[in-house]
Parts: sequence; C-alpha cells; structure tokens
Amino acid sequence: MNKYILSIDAGTSSSRAVIIDKKGQVMGVSQYEFTQYFPNDGWVEHNPLEIWNSQLKAIKDVLKKTNISAEMIHSFGITNQRETTVIWNKETGEPVYNAIVWQDRRTKDLCEKLKNKNLETIFQNKTGLLLDPYFSGTKIKWILENNPELIEIIKEDKLAFGTIDTWLIWKLTNGAKHVTDLTNASRTLLFNIHTLKWDEELINLLDIPKNILPEIVSSSEFVGYISVNILGSKIPITAIAGDQQASLFGQMCLDEGDVKNTYGTGCFCVMNTGQKIVKSKNKMLTTIAYQLNGKTNYAIEGSVFVGGSLIQWLRDQLGIISHASEIEDLANSVENSGGITFISALSGLGAPYWSPDSFGSIIGITRKTNKGHIARAALEAIAIRTYEIISCMEKDADIKFSSLKVDGGACANDLLMQIQSNIINKKVIRPKFTECTSLGIAFLSGLASGYWKSVEDLKDIWKPEKIFSPKNEDQRILSDWNKRIKKIN
Repeated sequence: MNKYILSIDAGTSSSRAVIIDKKGQVMGVSQYEFTQYFPNDGWVEHNPLEIWNSQLKAIKDVLKKTNISAEMIHSFGITNQRETTVIWNKETGEPVYNAIVWQDRRTKDLCEKLKNKNLETIFQNKTGLLLDPYFSGTKIKWILENNPELIEIIKEDKLAFGTIDTWLIWKLTNGAKHVTDLTNASRTLLFNIHTLKWDEELINLLDIPKNILPEIVSSSEFVGYISVNILGSKIPITAIAGDQQASLFGQMCLDEGDVKNTYGTGCFCVMNTGQKIVKSKNKMLTTIAYQLNGKTNYAIEGSVFVGGSLIQWLRDQLGIISHASEIEDLANSVENSGGITFISALSGLGAPYWSPDSFGSIIGITRKTNKGHIARAALEAIAIRTYEIISCMEKDADIKFSSLKVDGGACANDLLMQIQSNIINKKVIRPKFTECTSLGIAFLSGLASGYWKSVEDLKDIWKPEKIFSPKNEDQRILSDWNKRIKKIN
C-alpha cells in the first residue's frame, strides 16, 4: 500500500491540508478561509473553534478528493501561524477568549511599560526577541488580566495556553497532548533560546502561571497519535514547526547563510545561521530555525507585518481590483509608479523599525495618478520592505549572499519577483512548489517517521521553477522611500 505524508498549514487567513508523496509531489490540497475579527482599532482576533472546524474540514476534504484513506497516511506534521495566542479550559475544551492574532497591537502600552523599566535587554538576551505586541507573552497577560474569572480555573490547573499548533494538536489528540515545539516556543517571550527551556525569570516578569504552558518537543520527533475517532485511524504526529521555520526547511536552506523570504499575509525573511546564535545589532530577531536529531539550528529573521495583506486591502477596502490575481496586470499597465510611494504600515511597522504606531501613506499623488500607479507602488513597497530586512541581516551575520529563495502566494506574481530582484540586486529563485511551509513540515515529519532516510534524500526533491535576475532599475524608488518613510515613522 502506498503511503503519504499529511501536512496541515494553519495559516493566518485559512486552514490548509496537503498530501505529499515520497517524490515531494502534491497529491492534493484543500483549503478553507476563516473569519477575521477586528473588534477595535489595531485588534485582530480569530475564533479558535472556527480554526479547528475549518482545519478538520480541510483534512477530511483532501483525503476524500484524493481517494487516500487515513490508513495510507504514514505520518502527520503541523505548521502554523506563529505568536497567535489561544487560552482554553482543559475540562470543557472551550476557549476562554478569542485567539489574539500575531498582527494584534493591543498590548503596545504594556510593551512600552516594560521598556521603560529597562527590561527589553533581559528579554532580548534570553529570547532573541524585542518587546513588541507581536509576540505571545503580552497577549497571554492581557487575556488573564481582562478575564478575572480565570483565577480559580488556573488554581485548579484547568487552564491551558497554546499557539495554534498546540491548540490543534490538543484537539486532534482529544486532549491527550498539550505540546509545542521549540520554534513556536521561541516566539513567546517566555522561552530561553540558550537553555531551550521556559524561563522562570521571564515568566515571573510577565506574571504568567507556569502550569498553563505546554510541554516543549523537537521540531521532528514522535509526539503522539491523532485520535482514532477523528479520522478513523491512529496517525502518528511527528513534526511541529512555525510556518516560517517550516518554509526555511522546505526551501532546503540548511546551510549557514541560506536565506528565504515568504510572501504571505506578511513577509518573513529568514537566514539560517547554523548552530550559532547571532545577536542582532539592527533590530532583527534571533530565533530557532529547527531542531533535528538533537541539533538545534538558529536563524535571524525580519518580519514585515503587511505583505500580501496590502493587496487584499487594495481589493477589499479600496476596491481597485476584484481579485488579488488582478494586481499584476494592473501594475503592468504603467511603466513605473509615477512617483508614488506606498508606505505599507497598515498594522504598524515591523523590523527594523518596530513602530506599532506608524501608519500607512500613499505619497506623491498628482492629477496624473491612476490605479495602475498605486498598484505598482504597492508591489514596490512589498519589495522595499524585504530589501530593508535583507540589508540588516547581511550586516548582522556578516554574510553576503548571492540569491534569495522565495515562496508564499504572492511570489507567483512575476512582476513583484522582478521588482524584488532589481531592488536587492540579487537573483530571486522561485521553486516549483511555492507552498514551502507545507513541504517543509512534510519533510520534518517524514524524517522523524522514517519515510525519508536522511536530509540528502530531500535535496533531490527541491527544484527551481524560475530564476529572476536583476535588471537596471530606477534608484529613485529607494531614494523616495528613504525620504518619505521618515515622515510617518
């Protein structure tokens, strides 16, 4: 009987399930969007039960449409949107509050208070992170402080915290497993990337009860089984990784200095630094890339909060396109952006600015400005923000690299990829299978379950689809950006 790997990618806007064979071929994909809630300005929430139901629906749907039974699944891996915070009652299985999403900015005042107490250095030295609302720790604190009825539940050890991986595994195992992996733990502000443990000092500084935290496991190891009553068969769970780390692995960025950028809801650029912890001097994040066979690989990362979501904004709020796929043709309808700079700070600015109060702007509008100019300036904004991060990472790691591997939905846009190559003046390599998060978690799952014998087996699977080489580009784009971003930051 043929065997396959089942990957789920629990993303920011959708739940995806993918079945992959031994050659890395995608046998089937199923995907369902779920609701985004914006209860206040700067707040972003998800319904954890809707995430669970949409993810389960995607899993069952992909098995059905590929005619692959649960018994034919060799092992299972989960990759997920990171930092998004869920707290639930272990006895009832009910969330006590909506999931607070990584994009949410409600804890910026708390982060400022911690900075004013000169605590950021302690957090950065231990976690590799900066004090920003992006991370899970302050979200946990906010939920606990704003729901005083939880005090008794905590005392009775009935409360559980998790990122989305933890929540879904708890549901898939019928509450038997409360776990996360090192990559997700490293994004909480509570995990020490040197000792590879939850850090007592940081937990106390944020006043978070330790008994709500999950057990930490490797990115690639047997964790437990999907309960038989979920899919009709006991399927081993053998991999967990945050989506950007899974993407790094799926891109086969396994050597020191290898870099990938994912163009999803946000843009996330990650450089593998091997088994060396690189402390950033340019406000990048130091994080765990993955742990495999007992060895921990580290990375530096730059996060752009608004990437593909900028195109969604043009569609949903501005209405200049009906479908996201139309952006390329519209941007190609003009030769350049007509002097427009689109500052894409719709959810504040991430690296290297870390300015949650920054706001978006479209600067340089004249009577001649049309929809095409705005569309092209939006694509340039995505590419420029990535350029800013790459420049900082090169300085931090003291490594010059010759190419950038790309993935995520927006990398299908040839114009965006060409603009990116022009701006960074490096080759941009797009693989045949651009959903590298799903492929990466499948690789990590298959290595742990023996589906693939070694990393060498995987290197033959990854193949490029198209390479974009830099062409001469008007340097005015970067010059205008550098002048104009100072007006809002």
